[in-house]
Amino acid sequence: MIDYKNSVAELISEKVQLEKEKIYEVIEIPPEMEMGDYAFPCFILAKTFKKNPALIAKELSENINLSNNFEKVVNNGPYLNFYLNRTEFNKDVLKETYKNDNYGKKDIGKDRNVIVEFSSPNIAKPFHIGHIRTTVIGNAINNIYDFMGFNTIAINHLGDYGTQFGMLISAYKKWGNRETIEKNPIKELLKLYIRFNKEAEEKPELNDEAREWFKKLEQGDEEAKSLWQWFKDVSLKEFNRVYEMLNIKFDSYAGESFYSDKMERVINELEEKNLLKSSEGAEIVDLEEYDMPSPLIKKSDGSTLYITRDIAASIYRKETYDFYKNIYVVASQQNLHFQQWIKIVELMGYDWAKDCVHVPFGMVSLEEGTLSTRKGRVVFLEDVLTKAVEKTKEIIEERNPDLENKDEVAKKVGVGAVVFQELYNNRIKDYTFSWNKTLSFEGETGPYVQYTYARTCSIINKAKIDIDDKVDYTLLKEDIEFEITKALYDFSNVIEDAMFKYEPFYITRYIVDLAQKYNRFYNKCPILKEEEELKKARLLITLGVNKVIKTGLNLLGIETPEKM
Repeated sequence: MIDYKNSVAELISEKVQLEKEKIYEVIEIPPEMEMGDYAFPCFILAKTFKKNPALIAKELSENINLSNNFEKVVNNGPYLNFYLNRTEFNKDVLKETYKNDNYGKKDIGKDRNVIVEFSSPNIAKPFHIGHIRTTVIGNAINNIYDFMGFNTIAINHLGDYGTQFGMLISAYKKWGNRETIEKNPIKELLKLYIRFNKEAEEKPELNDEAREWFKKLEQGDEEAKSLWQWFKDVSLKEFNRVYEMLNIKFDSYAGESFYSDKMERVINELEEKNLLKSSEGAEIVDLEEYDMPSPLIKKSDGSTLYITRDIAASIYRKETYDFYKNIYVVASQQNLHFQQWIKIVELMGYDWAKDCVHVPFGMVSLEEGTLSTRKGRVVFLEDVLTKAVEKTKEIIEERNPDLENKDEVAKKVGVGAVVFQELYNNRIKDYTFSWNKTLSFEGETGPYVQYTYARTCSIINKAKIDIDDKVDYTLLKEDIEFEITKALYDFSNVIEDAMFKYEPFYITRYIVDLAQKYNRFYNKCPILKEEEELKKARLLITLGVNKVIKTGLNLLGIETPEKM
């Protein structure tokens, strides 16, 4: 498919003494269709030509030799505006969307390895609404990188180590009942965790007991290991129900504990490179000259910390996967933590530290206040997804009771609604979770886009005609038809932006806009009732929209029912 922006740059470069790459960089898309399809601001030429930019634009408009790709070029003040040849453009784009099964894909990755770490819930704690951001943003980034030709490795870095396990072991031994926990693992373990923290406020010595149990776990105590493994097994069983609902799969569940035998090497290496300093019996790395607090690497009792494990994990991943990028989808609260350990890896002499990328996102709070596991103020993610599916089922029963596979469609639409809403805004924004907003299917939502997709499926199935190479593109004369084709043309660039900026919401906003354009087209331009040649041309637009919405939703981790 033709790079039309590049074509504009070539036409201008033939007439001015300026590198084509520099011309390409400043070409704009006009805000209104009446102003053309591409605009070149002539301010950049004023110094060279020693003329008013508006005069430069006028002279260029009179001298540029247009190719068949463009209908005309005109000057609008200091801008040089190019208008596409709509027939040729429609032909180029619609043929490509129809024939290319992987439309929008670019082989940027060349099969290089990219690790995406996301979700990473804590064992024996609720998989709550706060985890939805890392889970669905990370999954979308993983899908996008995979689509663009990278070999992705999805890692669920489980929070399965740390002092909280000392708390849990201590709490279980005091008040726990195995049979009760087996029936409802996360909620019962959460009760123990909350009770322990509450009692520790009045009896601080309980925290010493918890630290002692975690130290035993680190040292391989059989009872501590056995209880820890059991907590981990029952938790994963619960978590996997949520991952199954979200249709998310991981290549590795190597969590913090996986690196417990790899940390001594890190400590030794830091010592050898004179990066460790003693501080009140503990070991730190001094980062003051980099305007960062100096993090603890090893506590005075000999136990390690989260930062030590992250350093060990990054070294292991580089040696195991030789990654091109090592992406961490973790909340913005951890910004300093990532800055610290990545700086330490850099100081250790590893030039690949620059390839470790922290992708932060804003926090989720509840309408009644912040989420708090210790205080028991949580909303379980599974409950949110289940309620969304139940509400969708009620709507289906009301509006389309004879729909086939109602349960399957309700799951796709209900879960899709939650995921879509999560990915609709810039990831860095904080937001407040609201049941009403999450379960609303009106407006710019996942169900709206899924419904548009189902509409295209219905039209394609009813049309019952094969598209051949004999399509009369001159019949596509409506502005809305051209608007859709332009949107289809932009798809690969949107995916590329989402990939490089780690921002799935570019795709979410794009497919909402495409769905809105298609529904305007559907209401204005008859398809099935038109004569054969026009029907064929408009069906080609429908096929393009169908393919791009499906691909876009799949990249976001959302399924596409063909009937709703």
